Amino acid sequence: MHPIIQVRDLGKEYRVVNGNSSVREAIAKLWKPGRNGNGHGNAQTEILWALRDVSFEVQPGEVVGLVGRNGAGKSTLLKILSRVIKPSTGEVDIYGRVGSLLEIGTGFHPDLTGRENIYLNGAIIGMKREEIKRKFDEIVAFAEVERFLDTPVRYYSSGMYLRLAFAVAGHFEPEILMLDEVLAVGDAAFQRKCLDKMKQISSEGRTVFFVSHNLSSIQELCTRALLIEAGRLIEDGSTYDVSVKYLKMVSAPET
Repeated sequence: MHPIIQVRDLGKEYRVVNGNSSVREAIAKLWKPGRNGNGHGNAQTEILWALRDVSFEVQPGEVVGLVGRNGAGKSTLLKILSRVIKPSTGEVDIYGRVGSLLEIGTGFHPDLTGRENIYLNGAIIGMKREEIKRKFDEIVAFAEVERFLDTPVRYYSSGMYLRLAFAVAGHFEPEILMLDEVLAVGDAAFQRKCLDKMKQISSEGRTVFFVSHNLSSIQELCTRALLIEAGRLIEDGSTYDVSVKYLKMVSAPET
C-alpha cells in the first residue's frame, strides 16, 4: 500500500534576535533602528529550529496521535502538513485532500454571523457551496448553535467557536483530517461527541492526524502515536509505548 503522507528530513527554522523567546519581540527588535541606521542595529540573530530531521510515513486510514510538550513543534508540523507554512528543509508528499482545524476561529470573520461563517469557513477548507448547503443542517445540529445562528460570531464563547469550527471540519470529507487540540475547549459531553465523530471518520477509511495532551483520548482513538521533543521525532510506535515514554519524560526532574 502506498503511503498517503511521506515526510522526509523535515525541518523548520526561525531567526530569533538575541535568544529572545518571543517571536513578536524578536521581530520588533530586529527592525528597531540602530546606531548604524540600517534597521538592524547591533542585534545578533540566532537560528531556532522548531523542527529538525523529522521523517515518517502514514498509511491510508491510519489514525495517528501526536504528543509532546508545549513548544515541542507539534503545531508547526501540522501547519506544514496542512500547507499553511513552508518547511525550511526536507520534503512532504501528501496524496489526497487535506482538511484542517488548527486553531479556534481560524477562517472565521468576527463580524459575520454563524450562518455566514459556515459558508466562509467551508469554502476556505475546500468545500463546494453545494456540499455546504447539503450538510448545513447537520453542521448546525452538531455545533448546537441553532439559537445563535444569525448572531455575529464575535459574541460567541470559545466553546461555541470550537463547536462550530469542528462541525464544519468534521463534515468536510477530505482524505486526511488534521486536528490540533480540538478537545482543549468544550465540556465533557462535547468532547465525547468529537471523539465519536473522529471514530466515524476513521471507520470510513479516512486518515486522521490528532494532536492532544489528553493521553486517554489518544489511546482511545489512535492505534499509533508520534512523540515530538524539542523539534525532533523521538518515538514512533503504539499509543501505549509512546504514552509511557511521554509520561516518563515529563515527570523526570529537570537537570
